[in-house]
Amino acid sequence: MISASILQGTELAIEPRYQAQLDQLLADCRAQLVAVDEELIRKAFRVAYWAHRNDRRASGEPYIAHPLAVASLCVRHIGLDDVTVAAALLHDVVEDTEVSLDLIRDTFGDTLAGIIDGLTKISGAFESRALGQAENVRKLVLSMASDIRVILVKFADRLHNMQTIESLPKAKQVKIATETLELFAPLAHRFGFFALRSELEDHALRVLNPEVFDQIVRGLREAKKDRDAFVDRFIGPIRDRLRSDGFDFDIYGRSKNLFSIYRKMKRQNKPLEEIYDVFAIRIVLNADGKKGKEDCWRVYSVVTDLYKPLPERFRDFVSVPKSNGYQSLHTTVLGPEGRRVEIQIRTREMHEIAEKGVAAHWKYKEGIGRSDEEMDQFLNWVRELLEAPKADHATEFVKDFRLNLYDEEIYLFTPRGDLLTLPRDSTPVDFAFHVHSEVGFHCIGAKVNGRMVPLSHRLNSGDQVEIITSKKQTPNPDWIKFVVTQKARSRIRQWINEKRRKAAELGRDIWEKRSRKADLDLTEAEMQRIATRLRFANTQQLFYEIGVGMYDVNDLVNFARGTRTSETPEVESVQDQYESFLDTAQSSGSPALMIDGELHTDIATHYAPCCNPIPGDEVFGYVSRSGAIKIHRVNCRNAPSLLINQPDRIVPVEWSRQKDVQFVAALRVVGEDRVGILSDITTVISKNLKTNIRSITIASEDGIFEGTIVLHVSDLAHLRRLIDRIKRIEGIHGVYRFEQEVETG
Repeated sequence: MISASILQGTELAIEPRYQAQLDQLLADCRAQLVAVDEELIRKAFRVAYWAHRNDRRASGEPYIAHPLAVASLCVRHIGLDDVTVAAALLHDVVEDTEVSLDLIRDTFGDTLAGIIDGLTKISGAFESRALGQAENVRKLVLSMASDIRVILVKFADRLHNMQTIESLPKAKQVKIATETLELFAPLAHRFGFFALRSELEDHALRVLNPEVFDQIVRGLREAKKDRDAFVDRFIGPIRDRLRSDGFDFDIYGRSKNLFSIYRKMKRQNKPLEEIYDVFAIRIVLNADGKKGKEDCWRVYSVVTDLYKPLPERFRDFVSVPKSNGYQSLHTTVLGPEGRRVEIQIRTREMHEIAEKGVAAHWKYKEGIGRSDEEMDQFLNWVRELLEAPKADHATEFVKDFRLNLYDEEIYLFTPRGDLLTLPRDSTPVDFAFHVHSEVGFHCIGAKVNGRMVPLSHRLNSGDQVEIITSKKQTPNPDWIKFVVTQKARSRIRQWINEKRRKAAELGRDIWEKRSRKADLDLTEAEMQRIATRLRFANTQQLFYEIGVGMYDVNDLVNFARGTRTSETPEVESVQDQYESFLDTAQSSGSPALMIDGELHTDIATHYAPCCNPIPGDEVFGYVSRSGAIKIHRVNCRNAPSLLINQPDRIVPVEWSRQKDVQFVAALRVVGEDRVGILSDITTVISKNLKTNIRSITIASEDGIFEGTIVLHVSDLAHLRRLIDRIKRIEGIHGVYRFEQEVETG
């Protein structure tokens, strides 16, 4: 049992700065939480302070600063209850100190001990290189099923780690940031934590693409004065009108988070200066309940009286909330100078739910035990994940998990008028499985708004969908190519796997009967070696192809007779391949690279054409099956899949100083289609900056040209000089690095 002197704070003197932080934490709890057991939080702090007394973080600061910061983030971003705050203070003690889970249980009870146990298990999973991403996701899902507060504390823990990530080695920064962007940020979105999700995304962008991050920050800062002036001109008439009509409200402009701006730049293939909707206007009404909803519509009427709305950009999430509970009216109007402006209208309660998601639901429903429709819907999603059959490959499981986390939603009606919510681009097959698995399994056709449509038809909001079934119908494997919901994909895959299993059993029976006639008695190990030599993934695949008639069992008998005594060399492990590669690789004329912190001049490296890295880019190495190392930029579109799903093949790579080596890079240039502009561009590149141009592709329309220039550069600094110099040419609107694949052969 933890001693009374520790609990009373007398055994170990607490530094004044941490005592002050504890006092501030308690003050925040009193302001943010419905009820606070201050003694519980003080006791948790004293135990954490004592347990971490000799620990320090990678930055060198005392470790207690971390749990204090995580607890503070739990209050600010989540604001659930005092048990969550206490768990945040204690979240690392069992994993990192001498304090046992039994001691926590004896001191704080079963509930808090259960949360700490869940946090310890998922933390260990993410630190282990032996576990793949799929296993990490399963552990997260299991933690949500046991006590949802486990994942809430993990969100705050991950956010503070991202805020202080600079102290870690670069390779670890990239891994954690990629994991954050691919898993934690979408999951925070699914829970409805908008502010937390945005901060996670922005920190990940700062690590994975610092150049673009700095560019966006700098661009927003430079345009702030003009943007603020525009916002003031825009909201002035709205503010005056709402005040005269007697509304109690707040109105303000807010910049969109950096990652959403970056995503828009990539999706539209435009530089920052060509992205205009980087901010939105928010109107928050101090009215709740039925009156609050009515006031939202009244305010919408005022706004559209003052500014012309764009009907296609209107979204009513008040009448039909998103699946994570989000409610708001969204509209886009034409403001001064013909600029499009997005406006969000919501009540104070809707705003808190938008910011704090499920935690705000619990607050407004007066406690965790109270029934809540949105929470029931979320927990059903968790249960479906747990009940779903495991995918054959880790990447499939992770894809299923992340499939609907970010998707926009559409609203559909059954023939009886019941409302269902599904992700955008859902099909009648998704609809059928959402109604019930049996309806999905026997779906043979569909009517949308009374008209027969193909099962691959993409549904739209407002559609009325009728599913036609037949007991003789079974799932078509091709359905997996167009369904978008996790439930449909997992159920179809379940059926396909069962069908494959039965075919494999039939194939094994055929083989056993034929092998007995041929007097062949092979062990399972021998069969596996034969399957490998025949280039089958495993014996299951071999027997499946026999069962469906794709592979002749007589060919297998003949091969087995001829190779019965032959030996198949063992497949080298990834580590063996890598070490062998370092020993035997021949020079390819590539620049020297720092691999695992050591200089190597004789490594045959390949520079991935998907991102064309050049010296100065943040990069990592991927050990291919042939033993070669492919160099990728950390913001390469293929990086998330490689870093998360195949971490054992990733090696730290840094550029060493190297001269007279050229790399392929590409620039996208947009500007006025005037006489002589192409000559000006080539003069700057070739004559002024002595850079070799490999190719130029130019297209013009309506007086504007857009071109791609492929050239040879020595490093990132060289490329930046080119960009800066081309921007100064008269008539050039934008120059930026081209992200798509460039042929390097």
